[in-house]
Amino acid sequence: MATTFTAPLQLTDNAAAVVKQLLQGDVEAPYLRIGVKGGGCSGMGYMLGFDALREDDDLFEIAGIPVIIKKAHGMYLVGLEVDYQDQDDVRGFVFRKPE
Repeated sequence: MATTFTAPLQLTDNAAAVVKQLLQGDVEAPYLRIGVKGGGCSGMGYMLGFDALREDDDLFEIAGIPVIIKKAHGMYLVGLEVDYQDQDDVRGFVFRKPE
């Protein structure tokens, strides 16, 4: 069973609005999954998508959105800000990690 903790990351108002809009569509899984992937020469990458809750996930509510994060990924996401930009040169989710 998942327990709700204080979230290690935040969603901007723009990102939360887009996710809520997407959740109103035909989404099979009701949770927003945020995690890390890869590594190597270019560093760590971030991922975002809709998924089902798994046994090794932590569950958070961020801006009214159910967010799941694999327990092993939590420490890599501390302080992360997820934004959504819709400008001429950038459209999509943007991940910002403080240095």
